[in-house]
Order: sequence, then C-alpha cells, then structure tokens
Amino acid sequence: MRFLPVFLDLQAGPVLLIGAGDLARAKLRLLAAAGARVRWYATDGHHDVSGLEPADAARVELAKGDPFSADLTGVIAILCAGAGDLGPTMSARAKALGLPVNVMDDLAHSTFIFPAIVDRGDVVVAVGTGGASPVVARRVRERIEAVLPARIGDLAGFVGRWRKPIHGRIGEFPLRRRFWERVVDGPIGALVLAGRADEAEAALKDIADPSAFAGAQDGGRAEGRVTLVGAGPGDPDLLTIKALRALQDADVVFYDELVSPEVLDRARRDASRVPVGRRIGKPGIGQNAINRLMIVAARSGQRAVRLKGGDPFVFGRGGEEVEALRNAGIAYSIIPGITAGLGAAAQFEVPLTFRHEALRITFLTAHKARDAETVDWSTLTDEKMTVVVYMGMTAAPSVRAGLLAAGRSPRTPVGVFARVTRPDAQAAVGTLDRLPDLIEQIDGGPAILIIGDVVAHSAPWRHQDLNQVMSELLDAAE
Repeated sequence: MRFLPVFLDLQAGPVLLIGAGDLARAKLRLLAAAGARVRWYATDGHHDVSGLEPADAARVELAKGDPFSADLTGVIAILCAGAGDLGPTMSARAKALGLPVNVMDDLAHSTFIFPAIVDRGDVVVAVGTGGASPVVARRVRERIEAVLPARIGDLAGFVGRWRKPIHGRIGEFPLRRRFWERVVDGPIGALVLAGRADEAEAALKDIADPSAFAGAQDGGRAEGRVTLVGAGPGDPDLLTIKALRALQDADVVFYDELVSPEVLDRARRDASRVPVGRRIGKPGIGQNAINRLMIVAARSGQRAVRLKGGDPFVFGRGGEEVEALRNAGIAYSIIPGITAGLGAAAQFEVPLTFRHEALRITFLTAHKARDAETVDWSTLTDEKMTVVVYMGMTAAPSVRAGLLAAGRSPRTPVGVFARVTRPDAQAAVGTLDRLPDLIEQIDGGPAILIIGDVVAHSAPWRHQDLNQVMSELLDAAE
C-alpha cells in the first residue's frame, strides 16, 4: 500500500486548484460538492462555474495572476488538473512547503491521489488502486454502490447524535462498542435505514439500562466469550460470512501458524493478535497455555477468536479446547471452516468420492514418522477408499511402507498437494511406490497427501498424461 487512505478536513482552509478545461471543472465540481473552499487559477483565464449550485459557487474564489507566486498561507492542499507544465512546477513548490499536492495523472509529482468515492453523507467510502487503474477503482465503487444502503449515512448521523449521551451512561469501552453494534445491527438500525428515524429515536430513548442492553453481566462488566473459527486452507475468500463477522467483532485473536496473513487481515484492525501456533521443529506454548489464554480473555470480558487453519474439528484440537472452555464455564461457539482436504479437492479437481470407484474417505494425520507407524494400515487397503493424509510430508516414506506392506497396490495413484488454495499452491502426482520422490518435487508445505484411484481424475494427472502423449508423439516424429 503506497498511498494511505486519509480524509482531509475541508473546513480547515482553502484548496488551491490550478488548471483549465473539463479536467479542472470536474475537480471543481467534486471539491464544491464536498463543501470545500476553492481558490481557482484558471490557466486559460476562463473561470466557468456554471452548473454549480449558488452556495457552492459562492465558495469558489476566482484567482488571477501567476499561481507559482501565489500566497499559500492557510492553503491545505494543491490540485493541478489540466495545468500543463505548471503541474510539476507547483508540485516542487508544494513539496518544499510540506503541502499535499496532486498533479492529475502524474504520480511522480503527486503526494496524494483522488480515490473513487461512494458518498452517503456521513458515510464516505474511498476506493483506490494506487493510481494504477482508475477503471478498476470505479468498478469496485460501482459494486459498493449496489450493496450499500441508501440511508447508511443517516444511520451514521443518528449514532453520532446519540454517542455522547449514551457514553455518559456506559462506563466500560467494550460495552459501548457492543451497545452500538446491537443498535446498528438490530431493529433500531433497521428503522433508520427504512426512513423511520422518529421511531428509531423513540426506541433508543426507551432503553432504560444501556449497559444491560449491551449485554453486561451482573457486575456491570461486558460478557466475554470464545469463538472457535475455521480459517480454511489459506484463501481468504473461502472464509464463511459468519467467520468474517466473528473476526470483525473480536477483541483478541489467537491464531495458528497455518493461518495465512491474508486471512488474519480480515480481523478488526484494533483487535489484539496473539500467535499461539508452533512451527515444525520448534516448541510452541502448549495446548494448556492456549486454553488458559482463552479463558483469561473471556473472563476479562473480551470476545476472543481462536483462529485455526482449516476446520477446528479436523486435526485442529478444537475438541480439547471446547472441553477446557466448558469446564471453565466460558461461553463459546464454533464456526466451521473448509478443511485442506476439501480445498485441495476443489482446486486440483480431485473427486474424493467417485461413483463405483471411491465409496469411502478416511482422513488421518501423520505429522511424524512415528505417527504413521501407529496406524493400522490393513484397514486402508480397500481400493474403493480414498485416504487423505494431513501433515504427511515428513512421514511419507512410512506412509508408503505401511500401505504397501498391508497390501495396497504400488500403482495406486497418489498426489501431494501443497499450500492449497493459495497463490503458490503446488501439486505432484504419481503412484504410491514413488511417493517420497513426489515429496521432493514440492517446495515446502503445508501439504496433504491424497491416495486412491480418484487422483487419476485430477487436473494434474490429466496434464501429466497429456504431456506424456505429446512426448511420445514427438519421439515418434523423430
């Protein structure tokens, strides 16, 4: 992110506009609509304020003379649109004085840029692409326009009018936030969005105890709770809507090593983020310590999210955490996530079940070689069973040895699927007897193994077959 989105207080002073033609007039209309005071140097000498409302036109000062020698006292920003060679010159002067400057379509001489704007009164959404593609920004703005309620600005104004009176009646900051969440997300907010502001005002006045409305416990403190959230295999777009809501409401997020940064970025910006994961070969803080952290957070009135890669209940030790929370009397909920096996199946087109070919699925974990050695491989030799092995890269030789010794065919198709659903996802496919060789083709985990005839239906297998056919044809042509 090169440009930090900020909102400029246009009541703090005038904006200097330099330029002429349609480009300058378009920026003039934008500034005037935002309530800015504008000092306009028309480089062609033609000040055309037609089309502006009289009140907006009254805030436009029609300046004359050389803008380079203009008095910049009190000016809060400089904008050059259709200014020609004056743009870089004014940019140098603005930078020397520490004034924000924008030279239209010239990133090199600009210290700020104009985003695509969604204007709903007190709610303003700015969409930027760092100047790379205004068209993309406009398309994003159009999508936001389509989903954002028309009266969302009225709702913001409604909350703004009531903030001080309500905050004077609620001492704890967490309770204040929860109060407004219930207002905005509940019937009162719906009344404002429906244009029934008078009814919303009456409903808010009828709240006798704002702390109780916010969910305060008997002692007047916020009620804490823990939500176990499945983060999925890495792609943030695979988070459920419910998971996104939990991340946005969280006061603290305890996250695993396998949670991708893109997923973690979906959490509320001011939420505390506590890493509790463990890297391979390095000691972690331990499950008991994680349990204690969650319990302490909840008892202090925080809404804690335990963010786990994949699904909490698929090799995520979610069951142990739920038991600890239950024994401590902590309120909790569970939001499932897409487990890595399903993510790999979707991305690489591996049908984990297939009519007449694969009728059963077994999920197992083999984090270390000794884990694989404890598996009863004789129960996994059915040709119509797909075996999905989590954390199996290190134990791949033991997995192969166990299945072969139990009688599974060495020609059984297998696939190693690494970093599934992420941009750097990778796959290597072959047969069971070559499993360790396939591991060598992968540039690091996390990875899962899928073993069974269904792998032969996968996209990497089909691509491999095509390459082989092409190679044979080329050999025959020689």
